[in-house]
Amino acid sequence: MARKKEKKSYLYECTLTGEKFKTTREAPKSEELVSVAGYYQLNADKDDRPLKIKLKLENEAASAPPTPEEEQSN
Repeated sequence: MARKKEKKSYLYECTLTGEKFKTTREAPKSEELVSVAGYYQLNADKDDRPLKIKLKLENEAASAPPTPEEEQSN
């Protein structure tokens, strides 16, 4: 009978947005990992996503409850 193969997963956090994500590969430089949203924040000129996607993300950000950091600054 064959053994079930286990996949190891790694948890990382985006250095810009604080977003947490899980991968199945270990990152060689985990402190340099950036989420997709963080990448487009850094490189706005390379943002080639369709307008529909950009508007959807803006609407989600506007309707999202404030983060604890935003609440403390107010």
